[in-house]
Amino acid sequence: MSDRFNLLDFSKANIRTLHLTWLAFFVSFMVWFAHAPLMPFIRDALQLTDLQTKVLLILNVAMTIPARILVGMLVDRYGPRILFSSILILGGLASIAFAMSENFQQLALLRFLSGFVGAGFVVGIRMISEWFPARQTGVAQGIYGGWGNFGSAGAAGLLPIIAASIGGPDGWRYAIAITGVIAIAYGSLFYWRARNTPKGSTYFKPKKTGALEITSGFDLALYILMNIPMYLALGILAWKLSPSGMKMLNETTVYAIYAILTVTYLFQVWKIWQVNAHVLKQPVPELQRYSFTQVAILDLAYMVTFGTELAVVSMLALFYVDMFAMDKVTAGLLAGSYALINLVARPAGGLLSDKFGRKVTLIIVFVGIALSFMVLSNVSNEWSLPMVVLAATFGGIFSKAGSGAVYAMVPLIQRRLTGQIAGMTGAYGNVGGVAFLTVLAMVSTQTFFLVISMTAISVLLFIAFFLREPKGHMSEVLPDGTVQLIEVN
Repeated sequence: MSDRFNLLDFSKANIRTLHLTWLAFFVSFMVWFAHAPLMPFIRDALQLTDLQTKVLLILNVAMTIPARILVGMLVDRYGPRILFSSILILGGLASIAFAMSENFQQLALLRFLSGFVGAGFVVGIRMISEWFPARQTGVAQGIYGGWGNFGSAGAAGLLPIIAASIGGPDGWRYAIAITGVIAIAYGSLFYWRARNTPKGSTYFKPKKTGALEITSGFDLALYILMNIPMYLALGILAWKLSPSGMKMLNETTVYAIYAILTVTYLFQVWKIWQVNAHVLKQPVPELQRYSFTQVAILDLAYMVTFGTELAVVSMLALFYVDMFAMDKVTAGLLAGSYALINLVARPAGGLLSDKFGRKVTLIIVFVGIALSFMVLSNVSNEWSLPMVVLAATFGGIFSKAGSGAVYAMVPLIQRRLTGQIAGMTGAYGNVGGVAFLTVLAMVSTQTFFLVISMTAISVLLFIAFFLREPKGHMSEVLPDGTVQLIEVN
């Protein structure tokens, strides 16, 4: 592979693979968020209440947290080619079924199940890490994540036009069904054209399945601890639907969900112990070790960067309306521009990581996040609108660049575990979104921005003092027992 990174050089297999993969991510996000811009059509056609509409939006993200963990394990085991194809085809079928729903119960079930489509992001992280060397992985992962993420914006821009053009109470059904057909077609194309690795390369797989392989006693305890927030986030989502929140679930059902989450977490702890207990008795050879502490810090970093993005995108239009008495269309356009930043900012975060270092880039973007949201926490209606939009834009640039910088480092920790590490990190992004939106429901908007700023400062300290710049090589063992060194800087 040449040192030169040229996105238009389709003669290179890695460039073709990058385009093939970010388009797969784009389609998966288009399918995942297809319902959101069509909710006004769906609400009117099926006479849903405002509460039912909000519940559908919550259910859409609930499954994504555990799905990213599971898909991370599966992609490490079976490879990106079959996983991405399967997710797209199954997601397409779920979309078509959603388009045929006749009542709220059917809509709710299918939206909950469709959350697994959001886990497709994890698959591409492993795919790109196989096709690009360390010196280019940041920009490649940034383009993959930033351009693929735009699938949700693509859905928002195109689907309402399609639904309105078809017209009638079933226009939304055709629009969503079209996304399903596209996903099935592209999933088939991806399986036909994609390959897990360049010709002659080895696809390294985990030695054991069921949990992430850990290489020290301290990391084992930390891994068990780091699983707790993911279950807490799912518990918060259940609480939002409880009699104390939206009153969509009765108390018995909510307590049953809490019990299931507790049992599932205990089962996960047992699997972690089953896979990793040996590290307490027999030390892992130095050459095969990696530091889970680095994974934990990247989890927390992505919780801030992507969690902030999810939360701010959800509230920004309403913030402009309430703060400046702006009309809803203008507020929506201004808020929509926040998503456009991803096209440039996330690849830029990856590119800067490649050029100037992973750790220093993360430190700079976290300083930017902390300062931007500190400024926003002082906003009042006496401020001029351009100043507020500018502050929000800077916050978006730094947070999205931070997401690119996080995933510039994720593939450089341990190759055979990249899917699982990416899955856990991605799940923490959703945890951040749930946590920040829960805070927003309890406090003023200014305090919400302040909480983001303070959280960024806290994680910045962990990055500054405990994150290590990837250097040298990571090692993997070939099937014949030969050790292969993979460059990470």
